[in-house]
Amino acid sequence: MQKKSHRCSRVVLAVFLLLLLLLLSVGVPNAQQEETTAVPEDTSAQAPAPPTNVKAYDTPNDNGHSITVTWTLSADDGAGRKNVVSYEVLRSASPDGEFELRGMAPAGENIFEDKGAKEKSDANYFPPHKDFYYKVRARSDGRYSESTVSAPAFAYGQWYHKGKTPVVVAVLLFSTFCLVFITVARKGKKLYIRPLAGIEAVDEAIGRATEMGKPILYILGLGSADMIATIASFIILGRVAKKTAEYQTPILIPCNDPIVMAVAQETVRAAYLEAGRPDHYKEENIFYLTSMQFAYVAGVNGIMLREKPATNFYLGKFYAESLLLAETGSLAGSIQISGTDEIAQIPFFVAATDYTLIGEELYAASAYLGREPVLLGTLKGQDWGKAAVMIALLLGALAATFHFQFFLNLFTVKL
Repeated sequence: MQKKSHRCSRVVLAVFLLLLLLLLSVGVPNAQQEETTAVPEDTSAQAPAPPTNVKAYDTPNDNGHSITVTWTLSADDGAGRKNVVSYEVLRSASPDGEFELRGMAPAGENIFEDKGAKEKSDANYFPPHKDFYYKVRARSDGRYSESTVSAPAFAYGQWYHKGKTPVVVAVLLFSTFCLVFITVARKGKKLYIRPLAGIEAVDEAIGRATEMGKPILYILGLGSADMIATIASFIILGRVAKKTAEYQTPILIPCNDPIVMAVAQETVRAAYLEAGRPDHYKEENIFYLTSMQFAYVAGVNGIMLREKPATNFYLGKFYAESLLLAETGSLAGSIQISGTDEIAQIPFFVAATDYTLIGEELYAASAYLGREPVLLGTLKGQDWGKAAVMIALLLGALAATFHFQFFLNLFTVKL
């Protein structure tokens, strides 16, 4: 009996030791793993360092409804924890008052322009000459840190945009050129203007119509009386009408606008009176057709085919009808002089007419033929202004090539 009891106790002891060894073999490595495994620090859960040195000042060269805010980036923006996502700019009317969000800037940016509306009725109205305080938040995944409050700043408008000084200089220079040449022209001095083939051909075309005993057809285009191209055409019409009065050559002027027709009648009447032939003026030769574009073209083309004019003038504002008119005039055997400031129609006139005034040459023609001192002086002023621009471009190119910083700054317009 004693042997059996000792045997049982040994078995129990062995089982106990076995279980203890199993527990130790399973639990110790886990404990070691827990001790040796390092838990990484969650930097995203921590707020970034706050931005510093927040400054607010009036935005220069504006209308007085904007304040610029600058700050020094957070120490964790691009360095440190590198957890800055964005910056929030807040504004208040008092340093201890409630701050409202005015906008955001991405990480890496340290400037923000707080703009507002000019109208008091607008909800975002920005009152000038009122102190505002600013502070900036650095945000990171729901957490943020705030800077200290800035010194007060207020917005006010500037009378002069310093960045546009080169523009002012250019305007003054051009105005000086124009005034000088207008004064010279009024004194009777002859100003040289580069001759244009279309302008030189006007007298020849009028003389050809006189020799053939055929009328001249003058088309003012489809523009209204307040368009620059139509006004330039009126001036040329006065010169052409004066020549036709001297040569006693009839001139036909179909119009598509009643006001244009009235102005054309007065222009021709004044030209005949200046030529000393008021009795040869015929008001019925200046008439209204229609204001519809292609109906007007059909009417003018019919006049060309019936009357067979010796010379056709197309001077003014033209659209899709330009080629229709020029082709019909070519079939009628007329000498054709055209001019318009519509760039899309110039190729058609170049292809289908004998002489073409391209773009601003139409305005030059009015000055060349009219010989008005104001027009001549302005034209010469433009030429000299273009020369000054070309010289500035050349100097700017040389300065950029050879890195002359002074001239680069001089010819740079800051908007």
